[in-house]
Amino acid sequence: MSELHFATAVELAAKIKAKEISAVELLDHYLDRVEKYNPALNAIIWMDVEGSRARAKAADDALARGEDWGPLHGLPMTVKEAYDLVGSPTTWGIPALKDNIPEENSFVVDRLLDAGAIIFGKTNVPLNLADWQSFNDIYGTTNNPWDLGRTPGGSSGGSAAALAAGLTGLEAGSDIGASIRNPAHYCGVFGHKPTFGIVPDDGHTPPGVISHSDIAVVGPMARSAEDLALSLDIMAGPARYTGTGWRLELPPARKTALKDFK
Repeated sequence: MSELHFATAVELAAKIKAKEISAVELLDHYLDRVEKYNPALNAIIWMDVEGSRARAKAADDALARGEDWGPLHGLPMTVKEAYDLVGSPTTWGIPALKDNIPEENSFVVDRLLDAGAIIFGKTNVPLNLADWQSFNDIYGTTNNPWDLGRTPGGSSGGSAAALAAGLTGLEAGSDIGASIRNPAHYCGVFGHKPTFGIVPDDGHTPPGVISHSDIAVVGPMARSAEDLALSLDIMAGPARYTGTGWRLELPPARKTALKDFK
């Protein structure tokens, strides 16, 4: 499994469905890499090992019964710390929020879980998601896997570093002023800032904030453009409470090869 960790999410999901590898085996492979490489990187700052192993086993059992949870069935992945995930801290790197544990998942987290993903951890951010580096006083500094003396960017720096180091199969970031695009560039991975409004940011706001930013978006990060397309199809759509009056159907990409872009 030497290069398994650098495979795309599409490839990994296909291997699980073909029973070439189990969800438990793939999760343990990533957890072993986190144990080995994350201390120097500090990309992943929270994990639920027991819960994720239980869900991975459930994914394998479901597959054995002929059940298909969706396009990410059994895929281990992580999300940016700013996403609400029940049982995990959501602090935005703000020390005053270090004890904030959400009671409801964000919209994107639920969409990923509904697609079959195993969300085993969360990745680091800068204070208030407001920098092109990824340090805060709660979790410390995230380093670039290509050069530990350099930053992975921000604010989705932990996301990009985890992908580049082969610590996770897929990621969810967010972006106002290049917070997906900047770390993707710094770490040599793929990121997409979606059109505003097509991916609801419910559950990606600090505690007590009711209004939604008119420029912030949430979106996918990955190791391939194909993964971005799949992730966006999963994430995009009407919100739980405000989207009852419309639906979204994303058209296929107009171009699929670099040679077609000028």
